[in-house]
Amino acid sequence: MRGEIMSDFDLSRGPTPSGDTFYPVPLSDPTGHVLTRADMRIRTDIGFFLPSGGLSLKIRLDAFDGMALGSAPVGIPSASTSQDPAATVIKVKRAYAEALTPFGLLMVGRMGNQFGLGMLANSGDCVDCDSGDGADRVAFVSPILGHLVAVAYDLTSSGPFVPDKPGTRVIDIDPSVFVNTITVAVERYHTDWSVHRRAKARKATFDYGAAVSHRWQKNDIPATYLPTATPIAINAAQVVSRGFTATSVDLWLRLAGPGYRIEGEGAYIHGQVDQPSLIPGVQYKNPVTSDQLGFAIENDLGDAAGVYAFGVDGGFASGDPGPGLGAFPKVGAPPPVAGDLDGAKANPPIDNTVNNFRFNPDYRIDQILFREIIGTVTSAFYFRPHVRVTPIRFAKGELELALAGVASFAVYPSQTPSGDRGLGVELDPSITYRSDVGFEAALEQGTLIPLSGLDNVALHLPAKPAQMWRLRLNYRF
Repeated sequence: MRGEIMSDFDLSRGPTPSGDTFYPVPLSDPTGHVLTRADMRIRTDIGFFLPSGGLSLKIRLDAFDGMALGSAPVGIPSASTSQDPAATVIKVKRAYAEALTPFGLLMVGRMGNQFGLGMLANSGDCVDCDSGDGADRVAFVSPILGHLVAVAYDLTSSGPFVPDKPGTRVIDIDPSVFVNTITVAVERYHTDWSVHRRAKARKATFDYGAAVSHRWQKNDIPATYLPTATPIAINAAQVVSRGFTATSVDLWLRLAGPGYRIEGEGAYIHGQVDQPSLIPGVQYKNPVTSDQLGFAIENDLGDAAGVYAFGVDGGFASGDPGPGLGAFPKVGAPPPVAGDLDGAKANPPIDNTVNNFRFNPDYRIDQILFREIIGTVTSAFYFRPHVRVTPIRFAKGELELALAGVASFAVYPSQTPSGDRGLGVELDPSITYRSDVGFEAALEQGTLIPLSGLDNVALHLPAKPAQMWRLRLNYRF
């Protein structure tokens, strides 16, 4: 369970030229700046194992996933005495089977997708994660010469569908619109517990990995995902030649030992869309291309079980010089103009590149700017010094005090609302209590001091500081 108080996330700098504020404001008082939010989630990871070994089935169920406390009142809100149980949704996030063969482990089903730090592929396993990557995948992992070698095929997207004769299953009526992904990965990997145990024995652990993924789609049917005023009949006339390909290379390194940890991940993505048109019968002459680069570095100095630890993290996500940062462009929205915070980076046939790298939203470095206002790290670089102190340890738990500072800057000044590079300086303190029975309580605070890159030049309004308070209660069994 978690509750939040958010103050001035719109930075009191007025709307962008497109008429949007950086963050929602109260409906009844547009000049107000305080919003609240509280939600919860029940997560159950279930594993069924054949007693004789060799076979397993693993399922993840999420209930009340992100459901706001107080939502779905029964009847008139002021007279409600309960919440509507029909609004409760149980999501099956994962369901996959494993079979141990003489040559390795074969996995089939819908499973989490994670690599390295989780900067690019993040399965969202942390207690405070909100999304998480998954894949409908067939994978085979084999130990070879002290490494794990994995090969995976993902059916990333399929359809459209029609029912079969009995109406119990569906038929993919155009395999040419499938989005397919193949991944090959090699890792030398130790679990966190193994790294901790080796550090206590005064041993260093060097882990590393590399993953290469290739994704492609021949044709596309935009009518299946574009917003339309009236439904469109899905037939052969709606098929558009797409010619989409994308290849990513992801590298991960970790060196850990007694009193230190240095870990980094870097990824490069090249993609191309031969025909970017979304309208059947309308074609563009030039393809849309993408070259994206991102990396993140983390380090801790100090014993993980000691009184203190500190370090300086950093990261970079490539940008694209057009207006807006390009974090979460909306399908069908008009292209951004100078002064906007977000928007699509490609606008064919005028602009045919999308070069801004986007971190996975569950890889978080702060509390306000990238996590809430922008939504993820993109088109920016940052520095993050941090310190952690554990002054109290006793039989049943520990109390931890932490402080992180984040200085963030845009890769291209032309991407920011004002045309200046500076985005913000943020201070994020927290107090956390953990017990050995699985209970954790954390009080987190964040203060964002925006820099000139977020000012409203057109209205001559400087961006003002924002603050956040969050209380988290986690119960683990």
